[in-house]
This record gives sequence, C-alpha cells and structure tokens, in this order.
Amino acid sequence: MACVSPDGKPTESGAKMLRALRAGSKFPEEVAQETGLPLFRVRSGLRELSQADLVVEKTGKYEITDKGTALV
Repeated sequence: MACVSPDGKPTESGAKMLRALRAGSKFPEEVAQETGLPLFRVRSGLRELSQADLVVEKTGKYEITDKGTALV
C-alpha cells in the first residue's frame, strides 16, 4: 500500500500521516497512534513521503514540508 501515488500526490494513508504531522514534528510511534495505522506501515510510509519531499526527518522526528502542507 503506497503512500504516494505515481502523480506525486499522497494516497489516503499518506494524507493521514501528513495531517498527523501538520500540528508539529512527531516520532513514528506518535503518528501511528494518532492515525490508527500499524507502526511498520507508518515507518515505511514516512520513508516514502520523505523520498517525495513531503516530510523531512530530523533527529528521529518527522516534520511536514511546505510541499506536503500544500497537498493536504
């Protein structure tokens, strides 16, 4: 289950993660708890969102980028 569609937009699960990050940086465990998604799915999704420049990882926490904010 991908978090970024081929056109570069977040899928439903990707959008859930981005909305969870919109309020501030969070650890993957916090995103999983807030979204109800399994932790393994959140970790892989955050990596995928990071590769698409929609989130950035800083010292273990993830933050939404301006590009990511524009898509949710």
